[in-house]
Amino acid sequence: MKLGLFLMPLHYPDRPHADTYQEDLELVEYADGLGYAETWVGEHFNLPWENMPSPELFIARALGVTRQMRFGTGVSLLGFHHPAHVALRMAQLDHMSRGRVYLGIGAGGGGADADMFDVDMDMGSPRERMAESIEVILKIWEGKPFEHAGRFYKSALVEPQPEHRRGFHMKPYQDPHPPIAVAGSSPYSSTLEMVGEKGWIPMSSAFLHEEFLPSHREVFERGARRGGRPIPSDEWRIAREVFVAEDGQKARDEALNGPLGRFFVDYWIPLFGYGSRGLEGLKRDQSLPDEAITPEFMLENLWIVGDPEECAHRIKRMRDDVGGFGTLLLMCHDWNGDRPKWFRCLDLMAKEVLPLVNGAGG
Repeated sequence: MKLGLFLMPLHYPDRPHADTYQEDLELVEYADGLGYAETWVGEHFNLPWENMPSPELFIARALGVTRQMRFGTGVSLLGFHHPAHVALRMAQLDHMSRGRVYLGIGAGGGGADADMFDVDMDMGSPRERMAESIEVILKIWEGKPFEHAGRFYKSALVEPQPEHRRGFHMKPYQDPHPPIAVAGSSPYSSTLEMVGEKGWIPMSSAFLHEEFLPSHREVFERGARRGGRPIPSDEWRIAREVFVAEDGQKARDEALNGPLGRFFVDYWIPLFGYGSRGLEGLKRDQSLPDEAITPEFMLENLWIVGDPEECAHRIKRMRDDVGGFGTLLLMCHDWNGDRPKWFRCLDLMAKEVLPLVNGAGG
């Protein structure tokens, strides 16, 4: 198993953006030095607590402060971009990184995003837009002349005109292109079945109860078999809320009374409560009232919190329950004023928890 980060990012909206970007850059630089394999960076247009409208810009800057870490968009919201823009920006970023990038794609986004970009959601679902967009992106990356006139997008690559010094030139650095990843956030996600069929990277949201994670394996394996693809166990990423300290009780107190607990109350509950799925993904029993979903509930049921031995035990149990996975992505929070605790958590995960997990048949 490897370790990575999922950087929404999460910051209180009253903090200066410049300060939080600098802190996030320092975070990935520190994690890179510990051997963390990758960081996924979110894209959000109308979420003040997740101040990242352009993950590509952040990744371009982060490449300069890291040596081995790979970066992925987590995710590029394809329905709000022309596919040619995504294809060309990611191809350039792939060259700038010499192959250290992934393209994570998604269909999310709310009504405010649609209004900002003047996207008519009545024309088709975000998932339909995503499917057509990635089809065009892959055609562009192939670099051969084509014409596409679809339901949502028109695009074309014309024959090169070397006599006029014109022609397409921005195929990706990686052959044939950066690996593509898609996240699933609901039990038996049909999206992840498509991921398996395409041979892409499956990712599982941090906001899905562990009991439902085996359903993600079931659907992406089913899709992989249908597509004649290998079963991508080592490629599977699972995101979780994690906090480890030398003393288990101290870790639990700091999780409940620190950023994990505060952000859950101040941000996630209002955000999820407003969404279409609500808090259902967090529950094992759907009859459980929403009022019961508290930080204490999350600590008991979803978060991985404790001393190194406790956290290693939880991770090994999860790995065994799902039949193995490749990378654990730690959700990142705003530890402003108390960052040494978060950096120490990263230290303990890399130097104590990960060896315990991998040393026991991992």
